[in-house]
Amino acid sequence: MTSLIILDPLDRRILAELQRDATLSNAELAERVGSTGPSCWRRVRAMQEQGLLRRAVWLADPRALGQGVTVLCHVRMKAFSAEAIAAFEDFVRAHEQVMECYSMSGEWDYLLRIVASDVADYEHFLMRTLLKHESVAGASSQFALSTTKYETALPVR
Repeated sequence: MTSLIILDPLDRRILAELQRDATLSNAELAERVGSTGPSCWRRVRAMQEQGLLRRAVWLADPRALGQGVTVLCHVRMKAFSAEAIAAFEDFVRAHEQVMECYSMSGEWDYLLRIVASDVADYEHFLMRTLLKHESVAGASSQFALSTTKYETALPVR
């Protein structure tokens, strides 16, 4: 388990700004948060070293890339040995259309967020790939009709 990192108000402002726009120059960041460039640079480096800031990325538009279908797929496992779980989680990591994977409590064992070009593309992945995995007992899929909210920035309190 990761230990909680204590942030002061300036750190919180820096983190909030970087989550909105990781392309800010150090000077722009310092101006937005009301600090100096060297102070911002030291604080950003410290957040990186602590593992709070993991990586900076551009978010691509799935529709522009022909991946406009989002599916939430619940997965039930056949077995729960360490080997079966590791094999399934390695399988999930190896498939780029699986955007997120959560181990779940309750009726289903995993929840996957999967992108596809269309329903047939998803059906192909489901029937010929996911359900063929030796650890998977079954799956239930729900198709997102629209996106009301999608955020990547965490609340900074």
